[in-house]
Amino acid sequence: MQRPGRYSALFAHDDARPESFWTSLRYFNFYRILVAAGFLGATTLVHGGTPVLGSHFLELFRYTAAAYLAAGTLFFIALGRLHDRFNLQLSLHACADVVAITLLMHASGGVSSGFGVMLLIALIGAALLAPRRLAFLYAALGAIALLLDQVYWVLALDAPGADFFQAGMLSIGYFASAGVTNWLVQRVAANEALARRRGRALEMQTRVNQLVIEDMDDGVLVLDREGRVVQHNPQAKRLLGVGVLLGAVIDQVLPDFSPHWRAWRLSSAALPPRHMDVEKRGGEIRVRVVDSGTNEEFGVLFLEDMTRSREQAQQYKLAALGRLTANIAHEIRNPLSAISHAAELLSEEKRERDRQRLTRIIVDNTRRLDGMVSDVLQLSRRDRISAEDIRLRAWLGSFVEEFRANEAVGAERFAIVSESAFDPVVRFDRGHLHQVLWNLLRNAVRYASSAPGSVRIVLRGEGGQVELNVIDDGPGVPEELRSQLFEPFFTTDSKGTGLGLYLARELCGVNRAALAYVSGTGGGHFRVVCEEARGHEAD
Repeated sequence: MQRPGRYSALFAHDDARPESFWTSLRYFNFYRILVAAGFLGATTLVHGGTPVLGSHFLELFRYTAAAYLAAGTLFFIALGRLHDRFNLQLSLHACADVVAITLLMHASGGVSSGFGVMLLIALIGAALLAPRRLAFLYAALGAIALLLDQVYWVLALDAPGADFFQAGMLSIGYFASAGVTNWLVQRVAANEALARRRGRALEMQTRVNQLVIEDMDDGVLVLDREGRVVQHNPQAKRLLGVGVLLGAVIDQVLPDFSPHWRAWRLSSAALPPRHMDVEKRGGEIRVRVVDSGTNEEFGVLFLEDMTRSREQAQQYKLAALGRLTANIAHEIRNPLSAISHAAELLSEEKRERDRQRLTRIIVDNTRRLDGMVSDVLQLSRRDRISAEDIRLRAWLGSFVEEFRANEAVGAERFAIVSESAFDPVVRFDRGHLHQVLWNLLRNAVRYASSAPGSVRIVLRGEGGQVELNVIDDGPGVPEELRSQLFEPFFTTDSKGTGLGLYLARELCGVNRAALAYVSGTGGGHFRVVCEEARGHEAD
């Protein structure tokens, strides 16, 4: 079985070679033609040659220069017609340079003529375009040719042996120049490839960003430091009602907001102005500023159509109200049916025991309906918040005492866990927080054991956030029911309304907090996460 050559890939087809390499090779060949033509002209037009060119063997110099010129012409034709096998053509060019310049140097008196520098230039040019192995190959060929010529001069023509030092230094220079040049070229090529990849990624990202910006419901304006529009999306033009936005000044498009913009730009230490509502085209637009953070000091303005936002919010509220109304009607039907049926039986029943049982059914279902109505009323008032700073540890102590007294639960079943130095202050509506924690503790007490510390309230803080955890030692929520926990009217208790957890989550949301169920703790675990109030003193 025939094995492929070790360096066969260096001379294989390379159609993917960048066009810049072929252009550089043409320039080097053009330089070769000019040098050969200059040498040939200098020795032909000047009678008897020159004191340096061809001083030892003029005819050899002329024939070599002519052959060198012919080779350069053939290479030029080949480069125009054969756009393939770059390394092979480059190697032919380099070998032609080594042979021709060595012969020209020999005909002019050997290494002392200075032609060795011409060969150094040719090798550096080849190293700019060749792979590293080929670059060192060309340097080796040049060094071998130079040393062989020097050996001939010393052995056959009795040249001084001291010239070997100059030949050796030139040979070292060939290798050093080829290695350093090729290393620098590889660095440049790697940086160019990286820049090309990043350029393509940046172009793609810019195109995607442009598509996203153009498809946004909000208008976008990019302003320079003088407040002149340098970029915008179609939605901004529609909201502002301006024919041409590009190049317009903020004083023209948003005169009410312009003083705030100017004040911010004149004071480099000031923060960007907060959002501001302005009247435009019979509607209301909210203007919000974002500092781009670039050295060019561009600013980005987001324009939000508040009229459309309010209409969408109203539609969402109406849709939610419709679903809630349907659920309420469905949930009320069962207690009303039970009350109606019990009342009919009560009018016919003679025995006192049965009359008490039917009366208890009516009372229980009436209480259930009353609890449902109370929860719905509380839900309808959830947006009416009166937030205040609450020091959580002191508030929890009094709250647990109130809960224990009203629900008739022993004090030993509760445990408040917190680090001794951790005394957070949260901004929350006091009534909302009371309702949320009451619902969570009622659920925990219902499913926890009667052991001491079976219900734990754990306070934690991290990164400016406060975690209020309610943990019990009960069985926890089955995995198949966790996705329905916060849905309205979902309950596993026959006496519950199913609005407790739903209401708790809604109340947390309007107070910029989050309520979630934490799995994997071995029992029921609900967590309320809210921001810690900074710079405030709680009462």
